[in-house]
Amino acid sequence: MKEDAAAFAVVSGDYALTSPKLFIPADTTRYYGPYGHVKRAVDVLLATAMLVVVSPVLLLIALLVKQSSSGPVLFVQERLGRDGQPFKFYKFRSMAHNSDDAIHRQFAAMFINGDKSGCADSNEGEEVFKLKKDPRITAIGALLRRTSLDELPQLFNIIKGEMSLVGPRPPIAYEIENYQPWHMERLKAVPGLTGLWQVSGRSSVSFEEMVRLDVRYINSWSPMLDLKILLKTIPVVLKGTGGY
Repeated sequence: MKEDAAAFAVVSGDYALTSPKLFIPADTTRYYGPYGHVKRAVDVLLATAMLVVVSPVLLLIALLVKQSSSGPVLFVQERLGRDGQPFKFYKFRSMAHNSDDAIHRQFAAMFINGDKSGCADSNEGEEVFKLKKDPRITAIGALLRRTSLDELPQLFNIIKGEMSLVGPRPPIAYEIENYQPWHMERLKAVPGLTGLWQVSGRSSVSFEEMVRLDVRYINSWSPMLDLKILLKTIPVVLKGTGGY
């Protein structure tokens, strides 16, 4: 199918992000169709296996976070999942405890509204769609973010059924205050630990293109597409290319 070919082209790096801007709304027929249960089964099996394998790493990170600064080891935040349902989202804490989120609220608004100059000004002229100069980040937090190790606690979200291994990233509630109606299409899927956006440019991709990639993923979903995205995620993480 054409949608399959286009999605696989994104994963392989052949898809041009400057492609025609025709927007096709999310159609969950494939995503929640006959093979939908396969996705959930794979999520539970792989997430459980990963937790067993990385448990020593989780313990080490917890100790480092606890010793590096005061505050809890985990950062628990309300995010929006499938159809906008709120859930408690877990990460290793990478910021000073009780930090003001005003700087991120401002950047998120600029990112979602396509304010390229504002995003660049926040990053000392560097044109990336990620807040790189964040004074709230601790020294160990910077390392965790660069290696994506701060995301490992989301394996528990996956086992609980609030997230999937692959899918759109879950937004913070205040972010959707800046959404246009068509942006909400990305919330029709279960949010993921990684996704088509992460392996297609991440911080170099605008919010509008991120939404298009998320919806393309929903429309093109298949077990094989998930596998390809998971495999593509490994070199992305090893290179330390950051995401928003």
